This record gives sequence, structure tokens and C-alpha cells, in this order.
Amino acid sequence: MGVLNNIFKWIILERIKEIDDFSKNPNAKQTRLMNTLLQNASNTEWGKIYDYKSIRNYSEYSERVPLQDYNSLKPYIERMMKGEQNVIWPTDVNWFAKSSGTTDDKSKFIPVSKESMMDCHYKAGKDMYAMYYNQYPNANLVDGKSLVLGGSHQVNKLNENSYYGDLSAVLMQNLPIWAEAKRVPVLSIALMDNWEEKIEKMAKAILKHKVTNVLGIPTWTTILFRRLLDMTGKNNISEIWPMLELYVHGGVSFNPYRNLFKELLPNGNMHYMETYNASEGFFAIQDSPGADDMLLMLDYGIFYEFIPVDGTLKQAENAVSLEDVELNKNYALIITTNSGLWRYKIGDTIRFTSKDPYRIKISGRTKHYINAFGEELMIENAEKALAFACEHTNSIVTDFTAAPVYFSRDGNGAHEWLIEFEKDPQDFQEFIRHLDETLKRLNSDYEAKRFKDMALQRPIVRKLNKGTFYEWMKKRGKLGGQNKVPRLSNSREFVDDILEFAGEKY
Repeated sequence: MGVLNNIFKWIILERIKEIDDFSKNPNAKQTRLMNTLLQNASNTEWGKIYDYKSIRNYSEYSERVPLQDYNSLKPYIERMMKGEQNVIWPTDVNWFAKSSGTTDDKSKFIPVSKESMMDCHYKAGKDMYAMYYNQYPNANLVDGKSLVLGGSHQVNKLNENSYYGDLSAVLMQNLPIWAEAKRVPVLSIALMDNWEEKIEKMAKAILKHKVTNVLGIPTWTTILFRRLLDMTGKNNISEIWPMLELYVHGGVSFNPYRNLFKELLPNGNMHYMETYNASEGFFAIQDSPGADDMLLMLDYGIFYEFIPVDGTLKQAENAVSLEDVELNKNYALIITTNSGLWRYKIGDTIRFTSKDPYRIKISGRTKHYINAFGEELMIENAEKALAFACEHTNSIVTDFTAAPVYFSRDGNGAHEWLIEFEKDPQDFQEFIRHLDETLKRLNSDYEAKRFKDMALQRPIVRKLNKGTFYEWMKKRGKLGGQNKVPRLSNSREFVDDILEFAGEKY
């Protein structure tokens, strides 16, 4: 093990003391953080509207400031993107993370302040390594490179002082020199828009390096690994990089990819770490080997609230703070951040597996969705695309559901749609084309994954006989009342069950 690795480990493990501190005093840490955020923003336009200077406790904060979503904050963010400052956050905000949009927008733009970069995202990056070295004292990441698979959008200029891009692109553009020196590929390749060309150039560029750890969503990582195997003729990635020992993943569920990665990386020393991050912030890190939950990070400049959610995704009226949460109960996540997102509904649901320390699992979204490949396909996107396809093929959809078709070693992913028509399309292939193209227009993340079929192939659409959904729901005892056919699912549970049922019946 090299000297640099030992020095790095000694420095990075100092952070474990601070993590232990907030784990032992979580509620006090969150209360101090809320007060600091309110004080810092008290002279902003937003802070004056809600008189932040007079707020004394969480109860007053939650009563005075309404819950927000992207649409309610959008007018303020748009002004910031044009160059206005001190609107919802006191320091200058010149960077915006582009992510998949809301009902009305193809994309949304999340402000990324200097505080959020340093005290949240970059801090989380160091914490991942601190936790890893704490778990595996003989780890050696420094004697090789970190392979980072970033987003699909370059940094773009909004005006003289403002820029936007995928969060990963924004963060890479602002990395300190020491961190940039340990990352591959070079920035000019990492920030390329054309994924086909990007994967090719990335594969050629990184083969000459010793890679010890990889960070990225499983979708693009799998595509890159396949290309590396094609170029080298090797049987697996461990033959190319024998020092590779850590894969950090997040953004989508890793369960469908687990067996595939065991084939690609048969190295017995390979370790996996799950993280929970988004454009809005970095929230949790897996801090225990083999665990399926993550430690909620409480000192990243994010104050947390939680709204109880029942099995029908109906939300309670009032949020609760960290000290009042219950185990194994679903909550919609609400965040207040050091980028000026105040009581912001992020759209995810989580549940607590532990309160000492606070550990969580992502349980879903507050809306139906598919996010198996980072595409974040929401129900609003699906319904609009189906309506457009029906209108242009003179057809009528009675019921539908959709789910992912997962990656195999040799095949890319896709979405599989089961549709029951009241009136069949005049041209079925044209219906599929309209569905696919409209989804691309509505959702920038879906569009990126569909680029030249590199991650997502063309949708697979299956016509079901009339009455199939009704009979399937009847079989499950789910007729009537609030029971509905599940529209979008991030697993194949419903789709496979319906296909099996339809095959037996017909």
C-alpha cells in the first residue's frame, strides 16, 4: 500500500468523528442548522416576505412558510437565472442543475449555491471515501484513478455570469485541482453531449489508467463496461482493472443490476456503496457493508421534514421534524437547503429503518414513475404521450400499465407497455412511434437515455384483449372503490403477473 494512500486514509478518517457526533446528537444538530439557514436568509427577498428574523422555533417555521414545489419556486429561480441575486438565498448563485421536469416543463433548473457545492455535494464525496476506509482499513483507492460517469449535458451559459448543466457536469466543472487530478476521463470527454461518441472516447481514454473506483448510475456504467470488453476481448472488467474495488451507485435501484455486475466484476474484493443524492442535494450514504439502508447525513446544510404518506400515496396535512418520525412508516421528504429551497417537496418517499442513528431506505415517489435507468418517467409524461399517440392514430386507450425491461449482459433496457384499447390504432407502429417521440419531447432524461438506443431501446407495446385488466383486478380482489390499475411501476411485479394471467386466460 502506497504512502499517499496511507496519508489520504489518515486525513479522510478524521471526518468519522464528526459523523459520529451528529449521529449521537441528531435533533440538536438539525435545530441549529434550521436556525442558521433562517438567519442567513433573513435579509433576502424571500426571508423578508416570511419575516425570518422573528421565527424562533420549528413550529413557527412550519406554520408560517407554506410547503413548496418547483412550480411555486419557479418564478424566483427564473429571476436568478437572469442574474438577479439575494432572491431566495443571500450569496450569489450562478450555477443551476438541470434535471427532468415537472408536469408543465420538460426540464427544471435547481439553484446550486457555493455553500451547497462545498458543504453538501463535495463534502458528501469525501464522506463516501471516509466511510469506505472506515469499513475497509486495507482499501487502496489513491494508487489509482476514480472513473466518474457524469451527465449528458455540457455546462451551458445563461448570461454573463450564470451557467446550467447536469448536476454532475456542474460539480465536475468546479472541482478543486487535487480532486480533478485523480478523476478520469478528462473534462473535455466527461462533459460531452453526444453519448455515442462520449462512450467511445471515454473507453479509449481510460484503458491506459489504473482504475480503483467507479462512480455512476448503473445504466451508463454497464454500457461503458460492455464497450471496454468489446475493445479488449477480455472476459470481464476485473481482467482490465484488477485494482478496481469500489463501485458507488445511486439514482436508480441497483437490485436489477446486481447479478449483471457480479458477472462483469467477478473480483472477490469488489465492494458496492449506495448513495442517495439528487440535483436538490445529497441526503444519505450507505455506511455499513452489505446493508440495504443508508445513514441520513445531517450536516450538509439541509434541514429535513417528513410528511406521513399512506399506501394510496395520500399525504397527511402536517409535516413532522426528525425527532417525531416513526420506524417503518412512509414519509414524503421535505427539504430546506443552503441553496434557497424552502420547505421543498422533492417528490421522493422514504422510510426509517433506524433512529439511533437515523437510517433510511428510499421507498418510492409521491407519484407513479419509472426510474430504472435514470429516466424519471412520471405519470404525467405517460398520460400526455398516450393522449398524443391516440389523437394521431385515431385510437382510444381503456387501461394501461408500464414497467422496465432490465439490462442483460448483451441487451439494453426498454419500457414495456401493456395497453388495452377500446379502439385500436389505425397503424400500430405509428402509435408506438408517437408514444416514444412524445415522451422524448416531454422528458429530457428519457430523451437522453433513448439517444440512438444506447441505454433505452424503443418501447415494447403489447395489446391486451378487452377485459384483461378488469379480470386481473377481479382476480386480485381489487375491483371498485379506490382500486386502480397501477399505471407505472419501477419493478416488473405487475407487468409479469398480468402477462402470466393473460397467457393463461387467452
